[in-house]
Amino acid sequence: MRILMISKACVVGIYQRKLELMAQHADVQLTLVVPPSWRDPSGELRLERAYVQGYEMRVEPIRFNGNYHLHYFPTLPKLLREIQPDIVHIDEEPYNFASWHALWHTRRIMPMAKTLFFSWQNITRRYPLPFSAGESWVLKHIDGAIMGTESAAQVWQEKGYRGPCAVIPQFGVDPEVFHPIDRPPNPEPVIGFVGRLRREKGVDLLMLALAKLQKRWRLHIIGQGPERDSLERLARDLDIRERVWFAGHVPSTQMAELYPQLDALVIPSRTLPNWKEQFGRVIVEAMACGVPVIGSDSAAIPDVIGDSGLIFPEDDVDLLATALDAVLTRPEVHATLAERGRQRVLSSFTHARVAALTIDVYRSLLE
Repeated sequence: MRILMISKACVVGIYQRKLELMAQHADVQLTLVVPPSWRDPSGELRLERAYVQGYEMRVEPIRFNGNYHLHYFPTLPKLLREIQPDIVHIDEEPYNFASWHALWHTRRIMPMAKTLFFSWQNITRRYPLPFSAGESWVLKHIDGAIMGTESAAQVWQEKGYRGPCAVIPQFGVDPEVFHPIDRPPNPEPVIGFVGRLRREKGVDLLMLALAKLQKRWRLHIIGQGPERDSLERLARDLDIRERVWFAGHVPSTQMAELYPQLDALVIPSRTLPNWKEQFGRVIVEAMACGVPVIGSDSAAIPDVIGDSGLIFPEDDVDLLATALDAVLTRPEVHATLAERGRQRVLSSFTHARVAALTIDVYRSLLE
């Protein structure tokens, strides 16, 4: 079974572990097509070569790098002829040109190959031409789909997709890399935020809630984005700047060392008209490390956390402060959430499980 996966997301090194596990299946010959970098609005992310055993990684040029709707791999037709895949896994949303381009060339060059797309899209959006036409064409001609969440599956059913569909997170976590460590209690508990510094991520809400606490604490903000300057101003206005560390971007391969230093991770996302939280990879990474997670009720966050963390209503500063106080001042709450989170990851969110379920999808398409 020859698999060709097209994925800009796999520039993130920690994601590549899933591919190694997929390639361990005896009947799988896997080739990954990935760009040398991806220009996210928060900055350029260069390819991290972290897990590259057992499969072939083809680093190919990408046109319109950083444009989610228009980017594509111009060398893809040549690769299709060379690899002769049985499955083409288009790790893109169906409204993107990358999906149209990959599907059209696959049907033209390898008409017997099966194709599928992946989607996190959890808001029903209507796009203008030509994107609406391209989306409709993909939905009619694709052989299968993998959705990251049930809400994404519902969106595409509403938009007319009637083909086979599996609900599988795009990536999991390696519990041997992300694991708890024994350490003495922090005299000043460390709260963590990991993600883009944008309004929808709600870091301002986290600062406002922490400013209400009586207990001493420190805040580590890991990530970059356009809101950094305004967040630094807010920290000064709240008179908490000396307790807030802006770490900037940290490579994914170093995150397993940072999570165990935290006493809690907070995901304070807020829903906007054009965005709501789709999954939250950092949630499962933190839970795998035995770090209690506190999240807002934005979209997918409660589904990922389950009963293994604390949930508060979006934009509710007081209830977020109450949840933080419970985790930081009550050792029994901290210990219970740490254990539940780790067990939830082991049962539902490992790379091995995601890899096995993805291979099952491939086999069902070929059958």
